Amino acid sequence: MDEKYYTISYAESPFGTLNQYMTRTFVWMFAGLLVTFAVGVGTLYSPLVRILFNSGLYLLLCIAELVMVVVLSARIDKLRPSTATSLFFGYAVLNGLNLSVIFAAYAFSTLVLAFLVGALYFGIMALYGSRTQKDLSSWGPMLSGALITLIVVGLLGSLLMFFVPGLISTFDLLLCAVSLVVFMAFTAYDVQKLKYYYSYFGGDAAMLHKSSIIGALSLYLDYINIFLYVLRILGRHRD
Repeated sequence: MDEKYYTISYAESPFGTLNQYMTRTFVWMFAGLLVTFAVGVGTLYSPLVRILFNSGLYLLLCIAELVMVVVLSARIDKLRPSTATSLFFGYAVLNGLNLSVIFAAYAFSTLVLAFLVGALYFGIMALYGSRTQKDLSSWGPMLSGALITLIVVGLLGSLLMFFVPGLISTFDLLLCAVSLVVFMAFTAYDVQKLKYYYSYFGGDAAMLHKSSIIGALSLYLDYINIFLYVLRILGRHRD
């Protein structure tokens, strides 16, 4: 990265205080969510949703999403602030396209209810993460282990449905409930982690900007997962 991105004094940073930094991060996150849901709903009511559903394009977009997350996470120190921001919103657009396929399986009223309930759960944990005096850094390894366990259990559950179909609804409900708790905990952990970013990159405006984007991406993913698990729990499919 060019030296000029590292020579901006902290006083010139647009983030200012910790509260301003956290507010800016949440603004990025909410903007990303707005883009995602706007694209998702717009695609849902367009012919494109059938193309996504009936072709391999959906899989390609999923792979593209994964690549974007890896690039943002692994190369954040190498990226320009503008590039990191563009990748974040590009991810939000791709995720909106993919979510439109999921939206098609549910009534619009259920989507709205899941959005509101998810926002409530997210808000409670975000408030806890920002206000608690407890150090949540020890949650990181536990939450990562829980996430890996959920992925493995989810894959095993997919195999189980072929042999014991009657158990799948109960299993899925339990898996969704546990997953919901895990991502609610991730929310508190990721919000508190913003304070670490602010302290660590306090003298570097470029890294403050990019860490804000990474923080927004983490919170964005937390909310999206909370929303999806609430949606699955509500489970009222369209006729």
